[in-house]
Amino acid sequence: MKLVIQIPCLNEEEQLPGTLADLPKEIPGVESIDVLIIDDGSTDGTVAAAQKAGVTHFVRFARNVGLARAFRAGLDEALQMGADIVVNTDADNQYVGADIAPLVRPIIDGESDIVVGARDIEANPEFSRLKKRLQRFGTRVVCEAAGVSIPDATSGFRAFSRQAAMRLNVHSEFSYTLETIIQAGRRRIPITSVPIRTNLKTRDSRLFRSIPSYIKRSASTIVRIVAMYEPLKVFAYLGLVPLVLALILGLRFLYFWAVTGAGGHVQSLILAAILAIIGFQLLVIGLVSDLISANRKLLEELLYRSRQRELDGNG
Repeated sequence: MKLVIQIPCLNEEEQLPGTLADLPKEIPGVESIDVLIIDDGSTDGTVAAAQKAGVTHFVRFARNVGLARAFRAGLDEALQMGADIVVNTDADNQYVGADIAPLVRPIIDGESDIVVGARDIEANPEFSRLKKRLQRFGTRVVCEAAGVSIPDATSGFRAFSRQAAMRLNVHSEFSYTLETIIQAGRRRIPITSVPIRTNLKTRDSRLFRSIPSYIKRSASTIVRIVAMYEPLKVFAYLGLVPLVLALILGLRFLYFWAVTGAGGHVQSLILAAILAIIGFQLLVIGLVSDLISANRKLLEELLYRSRQRELDGNG
């Protein structure tokens, strides 16, 4: 069984040597371990530092394309390298390298296809009270959307089986962490988590500039992915709001019409009609989107089978 540890990097010349030195050289049940560096347009000596540490496998972008695209490119290259398991970790040495062994164990034992490393958020002194609350709330929202139970949805320390890596399609340009969990849940890909440790922070996060920015981008990612997989439910909920309001206004008009006669309160009737039209249009959009979603699922299955034939042929 071959393990490929992929590390997305952006100007990590200082942190990368420590991260690479911390990686395990052997793991029970794994025959070979390769390291893959995804250079996301670094302008420092990141690649040179990796080469000095003995890394020979690289994916390089001429300019910064973002973490999500770098992650997807890493998965593709790892599969081309013949990986049976792909582990994604951060270049800043946030995660303890020795924890890769328990991270991949559920995949080796055939118990799961995706394993997410769960940090002990509550005991982490580097997380503020606000950040802990947001992390708990965000994880709860993602798990509800995915229909799974994962204690740390934003952790980037995770392992993927070969089959899971071939099935995942990252559409977001922001981050892969939330999207891959929702995809796994919606596609019934077995996913679990294991507790992991973290090292002391070596630098601030580059993924987001501020907490409001992170919340905004994460929320848009969640809504977009859920709408892709269950558009009818999303638009049905959206359409239900104006339809209920239309019903209330319509009943209000009928009440006053019955009590005071036909005159007056025509505005309520007009507004009710407008809201009813809007609600009906949202339901129609949901139906059309659901048909498009069904077609997209067929295309994704064809893409998976195409990848499988190509990669297994190369393997």
